[in-house]
Amino acid sequence: MEPRSGCAINAAVEALGDHWSFLVLRDVIFGDRRYFRELLNGSIEGIASNILSSRLKKLVAAGILTKDDALRGQRARYSLTEAGIQTLPIIFALGNWGLDWRTGTPELRTRQELMRAEGMPFIEELMDELRVRHLGAAPVEREGPGPLERLEAAYQAVAGGEAAKAGDAG
Repeated sequence: MEPRSGCAINAAVEALGDHWSFLVLRDVIFGDRRYFRELLNGSIEGIASNILSSRLKKLVAAGILTKDDALRGQRARYSLTEAGIQTLPIIFALGNWGLDWRTGTPELRTRQELMRAEGMPFIEELMDELRVRHLGAAPVEREGPGPLERLEAAYQAVAGGEAAKAGDAG
């Protein structure tokens, strides 16, 4: 993939510059969705299969994802490359902007709020965990739950509370 110009911002935008690409990366990173069907069925924004297929091909061509060759009867699995893992600070910055300037539901904002509260050390820890999951790196010894587990717990705490409120109202 050759960019149209030598500008670093242009090159990044050409590789990542549409909202579906960021949402696919979000779902791979935070939802651990690594198969086409998981990405298609798990998209809360309702991505169409042809759009998903196009974005996955684009992200693979850009070196952001890899696609494991599926053997007969098996599904192909997508994994982040180091370049893909390095998109996390960009996604983090976009999410922080969204917290400040856009509305959303409490359960869908809670993960970003946790990441913001924990800051860049949390993002680095999450990148380390992604390297283990996607690149086969050796785990980094840490105490307590990992970042993905903490993000899921934060989401469940708010989503469970929202469901309980809805049940009380009904």
